[in-house]
Amino acid sequence: MNNHSIRKPEWLKIKIPAGKEYVQVKDIVNRHKLHTICTSGLCPNIADCWGRGTATFMILGDICTRSCKFCATKTGVPAPLDPAEPLNVAKSIKLMRLKHCVITSVDRDDLPDCGATHWAETIRQVKKLNPETTLEVLIPDFLGKSHLIQTIIDTGVEVISHNLETVRRLTPKIRSAAKYDRSLEVIKQMANSGLVAKSGIMVGLGETNDEVLQTMDDLLAVGCSVMTIGQYLQPTKRHLPVAEYVHPEQFEKWKEAGLRKGFRFVESYPLVRSSYRAERHVIKDKTV
Repeated sequence: MNNHSIRKPEWLKIKIPAGKEYVQVKDIVNRHKLHTICTSGLCPNIADCWGRGTATFMILGDICTRSCKFCATKTGVPAPLDPAEPLNVAKSIKLMRLKHCVITSVDRDDLPDCGATHWAETIRQVKKLNPETTLEVLIPDFLGKSHLIQTIIDTGVEVISHNLETVRRLTPKIRSAAKYDRSLEVIKQMANSGLVAKSGIMVGLGETNDEVLQTMDDLLAVGCSVMTIGQYLQPTKRHLPVAEYVHPEQFEKWKEAGLRKGFRFVESYPLVRSSYRAERHVIKDKTV
């Protein structure tokens, strides 16, 4: 279906960024030459999150070695790693006085360790300068190399996340290098470590309801305890078109189904993204 024939519904209207907190976060990010998935990924929640004084930092630069058909992040040949980045991220989190923060990254398949050492150093610096801040990391698959994944697990983050992004059938079409079963293995290793394991998918790409429910079962089978479900929005005309704008009522049904199946937390709504209101997952886990 051609997405130009689908009119964007009212529930997907996005607030224009504004406000004192938004400007303050933007200033800190720019001053420390940091990258955020909020801007690189054209996140629809930037006004809400930055307005609350929170942000999701993106490390390892802003150019990805992969070219997934859904993602707005730039792709190509990345620049060398910035050795000052770990400390700059840590300082920025302190300036923002964040109680909880999320860190993600581009894929760096060009590096021997896929960026795992830089990842671990960033987490160490963040925890050193911000001992009271809880931390969630949204990691790539590190080409499925378990020792690299373990490098991140061993830093002691509170929540570790890796997104499936979509259902099994659509994975080859949507994700340029990642594999569905490899991602499940990554999530299984995360869950077996004892940390809160989290994953997320987008809908509106042509998946069926049964496929979404099967994806829930696949995630639960490897120990995933937190799941996010959000609407895919086409970043540019070069990206995959939207097949369907899913009604909020369906998102609520998926949330209820996921909780019945056994997830500890399900965040399911059109504008939900993997890091949106992520602090609630830590709070939820502590009360279970």
